[in-house]
Amino acid sequence: MAQAALKPVVRHAPDEAVDWKRVARLVHLSRALDEMEETRLVPEKKVLYQFSARGHDMAQVLLGLRLTGRHDAACGYYRSRPLLLSLGVDPADALGSAMGRAGGYSGGRDIGVVFNHPNPEGACALPMCGGVGTQYTPTAGWAQAMKYHAEVLGRADHADSIAVALGGDGSVASNGFWSALTIATTETLPMLFYIEDNGYGISVPSVLQTPGGNIAANLSGWKNLTIFEGDGTDPAAAARLTGEAVAHVRHRRAPALLRLAVPRLQGHSFQDTQAYKSEETVRREWARDPLPRLKEHVVPAVLSEAEWQAAGEEARKVAEAARIAAEARLAAAPETVTRHVFFEGEMQAMGGPARHANPAPRTTDVPQADGQRINMVTAIRRTLEHELSVNERIVLFGEDIGPKGGVHAVTLGLQEKFGRARVFDTSLSEEGIVGRAVGMALAGLMPVPEIQFRKYAEPATEQINDCGTIRWRTNNRFAAPMVLRMPGGYFKCGDPWHSQTNEVAFVHQPGWKVAVPSNAADAVGLLRTGLRGNDPVIFFEHRAMLDHASARRPYPGDDYALPFGKASLTRRGDKITLVTWGAMVHRCEAAAEGLSADVIDLRTLMPWDREAVLASVRRTRRCLIVHEDLGTAGFGAEIAAVVANEAFMDLDAPVSRLTMPDIPSPHNPALLDHAVPSVATIRARIEALLEF
Repeated sequence: MAQAALKPVVRHAPDEAVDWKRVARLVHLSRALDEMEETRLVPEKKVLYQFSARGHDMAQVLLGLRLTGRHDAACGYYRSRPLLLSLGVDPADALGSAMGRAGGYSGGRDIGVVFNHPNPEGACALPMCGGVGTQYTPTAGWAQAMKYHAEVLGRADHADSIAVALGGDGSVASNGFWSALTIATTETLPMLFYIEDNGYGISVPSVLQTPGGNIAANLSGWKNLTIFEGDGTDPAAAARLTGEAVAHVRHRRAPALLRLAVPRLQGHSFQDTQAYKSEETVRREWARDPLPRLKEHVVPAVLSEAEWQAAGEEARKVAEAARIAAEARLAAAPETVTRHVFFEGEMQAMGGPARHANPAPRTTDVPQADGQRINMVTAIRRTLEHELSVNERIVLFGEDIGPKGGVHAVTLGLQEKFGRARVFDTSLSEEGIVGRAVGMALAGLMPVPEIQFRKYAEPATEQINDCGTIRWRTNNRFAAPMVLRMPGGYFKCGDPWHSQTNEVAFVHQPGWKVAVPSNAADAVGLLRTGLRGNDPVIFFEHRAMLDHASARRPYPGDDYALPFGKASLTRRGDKITLVTWGAMVHRCEAAAEGLSADVIDLRTLMPWDREAVLASVRRTRRCLIVHEDLGTAGFGAEIAAVVANEAFMDLDAPVSRLTMPDIPSPHNPALLDHAVPSVATIRARIEALLEF
């Protein structure tokens, strides 16, 4: 079995620094809510997902009561409701969220156990995700933001705040755990890894998650990490260990891991019968129930028997009142379900620098041309440099972006000018890069993470998806705006690893805006809009355009910003409409030379300028969509569907697409030239459509 035999409990006098009466009330309340859900609300189908906290509850309450820093933050998982109660969350919100009612954590948009708790003036609960292990790297980002606020911005009220990630023994096998561990220990961050080891990940014993089943033992030699561990069902031991671990992180400003052995007294979820456990195992687990141990610890030393019983009765009354209040709430109005995918003018309660920017910086979409034409690399670097100089909350990070200046030289010299705290290299973990950025954004910074090549974003897919949905799934309580820079596409050659585009994958991630500039001026305008905006943005930097002659433009000025969703008509005609973006823009322009064609550079794919495309097609009566990405399910299919649906009667020819075939990008230049739409193939398709 994963857990070693525990020594008999030794009675200790209750620690006077702990409010044991409050601990007793909160543990009773947690039990009452669990019992109500299991015996009434789930059978009545008023709660559809239920995860009992029995066995985990006392230790979590002891932890929550230690989170007293003004900007402390915790990010938990589906069994963390006792922590929420200890942070002051209204039980009616907790039950109402479990029942999918209006208000609460998400207004019925998310599972009730996927919680959040905005609290700008006290300990908050960061918006958790449904995926196991996804809580760790955003928590590391919050911890790094606390360090940044205190040491770089000089904000003393952040100097003793900490971040806590709660996880079970199963989660320590996840990418997120190991990435966050690397971040916290290499950066010396005030982060506590709080591991509740109940011996099972659903039915899988912890010996299959960690060699020997004890992550604390395995990490005993890990540098810059202090380990605490013990029995999470022993009130005295749990209180002492929690206090020591929190104090270590808070005062030494260094990471720690606290592993507490606890029993999972119910199944993984309500539906789990625990048939994989023997009767003897279940009996041993119930013998370690922390509730009777808590009673032995505080009665009569702190509470009388009558007061203990009264605490239980009061908890049941509070739970019943919460149920009545929760059931009185209606479901959110269905027509509101599409709100808050993006910022709509109503400021979120927590997250992003926009809450602190007053007044907003002046911008203009009229370029103020300055000097000679510059390439896209220089334009992006100059924009980043200016925005770093005017916004102290911007931080740049990624692999090789420091002294090296990035593999494409975009960040060259920025670390030297702004320092390592603001421009820094990271470990080789895209999960860590994006997850850390989420936590920093939630803490009010504007992170600008870089994924070195588009294909390398795949390990970060879960964090990218979760980041985009934060505003929507918390019903505008939280948001995590950032600009995620990502080079990709072909260059002088191609290959399956560095030359992928696949922008459509990000368009299909709700909550992300997607920019695909084709020239230096547009890169400046779209990047600045993203950096001064209030939504997460994918900023796609095409490798072939970074130093291409056709992409060079004069620098358009330090206030130049372009709206997302506004296409550029780069060439005007009346016989055919070419819709394109990125590296295909200059090829379409060359292919249309001497012909009467509209060439539309979309500039952004989310949102995209439907009105400009439809207006042009209705006038030219023909439409060709050209993009580098694969044809099947590429973004051109979306455009073609909209044109066919809304302008079908205006067409004189079928809507046509010209794309890469459904293959990875080939390496040999001859193969690449054959696969990517060329000026000649585009010209031939135009002529065929004109003759239709």
